Amino acid sequence: MSAPANQIMRVITGSAAVRRTPADDAPLDTQMLFGEVFSIEEQKDGWAQGSAVLDRYPGYVRLDMLGPLGPLPTHRVRVPRTFVYRDPDLKSSPLLWLSMNAKLALTAHSGGFSLIEDLGWIYSAHAAPIGMFTEDFVSAAEDFLGTPYLWGGRDGLGLDCSGLLQIAMQSAGRECPRDTYQQVDLGAALPVDMWALRRGDLIFWKGHVGIMRNADTLLHANAYHMQVTREPLADAVARIAQSHGQITGIRRLPKPGV
Repeated sequence: MSAPANQIMRVITGSAAVRRTPADDAPLDTQMLFGEVFSIEEQKDGWAQGSAVLDRYPGYVRLDMLGPLGPLPTHRVRVPRTFVYRDPDLKSSPLLWLSMNAKLALTAHSGGFSLIEDLGWIYSAHAAPIGMFTEDFVSAAEDFLGTPYLWGGRDGLGLDCSGLLQIAMQSAGRECPRDTYQQVDLGAALPVDMWALRRGDLIFWKGHVGIMRNADTLLHANAYHMQVTREPLADAVARIAQSHGQITGIRRLPKPGV
């Protein structure tokens, strides 16, 4: 498959790796999800160079993971991961799996399942209409507890710390950049005071971010546990200090709609 430069295409696989250079063994910088759009600046030898339209993240994507834009999405996946089946039947063979926030164009419904264009059938309750969001982004992040840590990961199979925050916030209809150094400007700064925290506050270290579940419990994707975990903030602070130093910032997001 090839594509001319200056073309917009969408991801047609469950997720697509965005790599630093055009090679399958190049570092994974981030991922794009099914239905997300990639702006191509140049293509060569089966690779597209460009950037994700959602967050303007640059890199290289294999062209066989991209396809025509197709119809506008009507829904998004609202659960961490779900299967696409050949038929509207839970005993049918799964064709692929999709992650939270994957963009879908649903064209038919049958027996509790919905057809994604001509691709296959998804369990209808696992999809939400475009514009219908999770009320609490922390709850969306909690849905990923136990998901393996993956550097550059942004799908239901593996996430890094900033990928978890971005996916959770996007599920709640909130804009969020991809990397920690960008996310540190979200919301308003708070004094570095662990005793005045509340659910949804963001804790930053150099190169790392976590989400407060409550006043004293941190939720984060981390390379120490190699998964998304929750733990006492005091424990995380003591451990991370040995590798990443002390907390560099605490941010509080505005209430939705503010």
